[in-house]
Amino acid sequence: MIALRYLRARRQTGFVSVIAGFSFAGIMLGVATLIVVMSVMNGFHRELLDKIVGVNGHIFLQSAGAPLTDYDEVTREVSEIKGVSLAIPMIEGPAAVSTTNMAFALVRGVREADVKRLPGVAGNVRSGTLDGFDKAGGVAIGQRIADNLGLRVGDRIKILIANGPQTPFGVAPRSKVYPVVAIFQIGMAEFDNLFVYMPLPEAQSFFSRDGEASVIELFLSHPEEIDAVRERLDANLTRPMLMTDWRERNKTFFDALTVERNVMFIILTLIVLVAALNVISGLIMLVKDKGRDIAVLRTMGATRGAIMRVFLITGASIGVVGTFAGFLLGLLVASNVETIRLALNRALNANLFPAELYFLSRLPSVVDPVDVASVVGMTLVLSILATLYPSWRAARLDPVEALRYE
Repeated sequence: MIALRYLRARRQTGFVSVIAGFSFAGIMLGVATLIVVMSVMNGFHRELLDKIVGVNGHIFLQSAGAPLTDYDEVTREVSEIKGVSLAIPMIEGPAAVSTTNMAFALVRGVREADVKRLPGVAGNVRSGTLDGFDKAGGVAIGQRIADNLGLRVGDRIKILIANGPQTPFGVAPRSKVYPVVAIFQIGMAEFDNLFVYMPLPEAQSFFSRDGEASVIELFLSHPEEIDAVRERLDANLTRPMLMTDWRERNKTFFDALTVERNVMFIILTLIVLVAALNVISGLIMLVKDKGRDIAVLRTMGATRGAIMRVFLITGASIGVVGTFAGFLLGLLVASNVETIRLALNRALNANLFPAELYFLSRLPSVVDPVDVASVVGMTLVLSILATLYPSWRAARLDPVEALRYE
């Protein structure tokens, strides 16, 4: 009762109550900001991983010697290995695509049955169809390529590569015009602006690699078991193959994301630390202001432990209520971060999350219970630790000295 009474504003202690209010606001905003930022960073990691692996696979097999002309046999062989859910042979090569404008692209030759099972493409076709892809003689392109080049289904696109036929004057470029049969949107700006899929036989002819594939991509049913699957592949493959996985191809990128996430956590923790220091200063001022009250309580029989508990409860109340309020505010914002972004875009008439810079077409957020528990636990500990010194100082106050000049 005494502790909560001290928290209420009084004419004489209004300034102390203002400091308590700022401490509460600091803790609340610190907790909420940490939860939102950690959730957005988790969302970035999850979305980018899903998009990258959804298009590029988990493990990549390339021939270590002779051309990969027996890709059908190798594909069947690896498909029977435990843990492999999908194996796709393909031709892959860089190219330029053009209409009236020109853009860089990565052309992939795949079979119709395989492109329909690609996790990143299947179900993401926005216009056109992949039915009859092998026989249509056309290509499927990303949404951003279509937007940049002004293409729709049925339009024609020219694909150009530098390594064409040999002539007396050297190697001539090769180009061919294809109709657009489908437009897909993976949701990752870089991929939607990069990939062009064409039938595998057509790609083999276009890239002068008749009867062979350049790579076999494997998708796993349980990606966390990638090391175990790699061991099985090493033990069961009957021909020498070069093997890499998504971790090796994207290690630098995801390491940078992890470092950024950890640095953001450290920086934003300073907000909570500043709020905890505000709790200390507010309680020290409160102890100084309530010196006479403490002396009276001591003369009435209150022990030092009781006085210490009064101020522990006072400071802990600010920390606990601020943490709980920040927890609720953080979850509310983290769960609606994309809606808030769209509202701010409309209000400010600006794009706060351009897909060209951040790879994704939407602002992702994934609330991790472990992260939330860590933030809440850390804040509660800091808040309680912040009350120890002022409470100890109040308990050591000499009632005789406090009442001497009253």
